[in-house]
Amino acid sequence: MTPSQLSSTPNRLLASLSPADSELLAPHLKPVEFKVRHVFFRPNTPIEVVVFPESGFASVVAITEKGHSLEVGIIGREGVIGVPVIFGQTLTPYDSYAQVAGAGFEIKADILWTAMQQSWPIADVLLKFAYTFLIQVTHSALALSRFSIEQRLARWLLMAQDRVDSDEVPLTHEFLSMMLGTRRASVTDALHLLEQHHTISTKRSCISILDRPGLEEIAGDCYGLSESELARVGLQGKGPA
Repeated sequence: MTPSQLSSTPNRLLASLSPADSELLAPHLKPVEFKVRHVFFRPNTPIEVVVFPESGFASVVAITEKGHSLEVGIIGREGVIGVPVIFGQTLTPYDSYAQVAGAGFEIKADILWTAMQQSWPIADVLLKFAYTFLIQVTHSALALSRFSIEQRLARWLLMAQDRVDSDEVPLTHEFLSMMLGTRRASVTDALHLLEQHHTISTKRSCISILDRPGLEEIAGDCYGLSESELARVGLQGKGPA
């Protein structure tokens, strides 16, 4: 990876760096590809590398000692997988793995932390992303308690499409059940409802988005806040302004 290549990378954080800051990080960035279910970090296991995705995205999953789990956020090309490192932490009680296969660049956690100490602009852009991810996580909690499963599903599909640049979202009912914190039967019912509104079509392990404005209408203000915050802080969020 050369500094000049960073200016054209799809990853919004890396692309926003100045030439001098690109020079600081570029020698330490290594290309990486990841498949579905690739593990980025495990609960209470040291995070050794962080990943700046260019495509695909990861789930961040809250998990209890008894094995109960719930997706609390997703990270794609708008950010970096390994948010705890931004705060100087390499341990987290959460889990993270790829929901959609992709590629990007990895860097050792300690090297990124050192770069943040050396360059305020690098620290600034990472902290801005961490802030918007916090907004996403807290809005996920609000969505779980105040919005219907159909609205939450519409929100999630919109968020996924923002990160894959395709009308095709490769997902199973099992994944959606974990993401939405509900039974698979409820996921199936919600998918059928969205199909009845002609906003999506489904086939095995894949959902096709047919009508994005229609999905946005169903999601209502369940979707759009963290996306707008990305844009407000200068990270070019795709959601409604």
